[in-house]
Amino acid sequence: MATSIRLDAVTENRLDALAHTTGRSKAYYLRELINNGIDDLEDYYRAAVVMERVRTGKEKVYTLDEVEAHLGLAG
Repeated sequence: MATSIRLDAVTENRLDALAHTTGRSKAYYLRELINNGIDDLEDYYRAAVVMERVRTGKEKVYTLDEVEAHLGLAG
């Protein structure tokens, strides 16, 4: 799938320099950034949704004592 993005001049220059120095294409590095960074972005935004539910009281939270008792680990 072809996609286009706009980069600021500083980022574009950094990407150009990296591609030139290594002999790889800019597209290669953009794919690497996306493939290696998408997991982190997904985790972050999923966590943000849960934190909003916690903040608004829509998500139940448990203390360590409650979890240990539930798991039979209370000592």
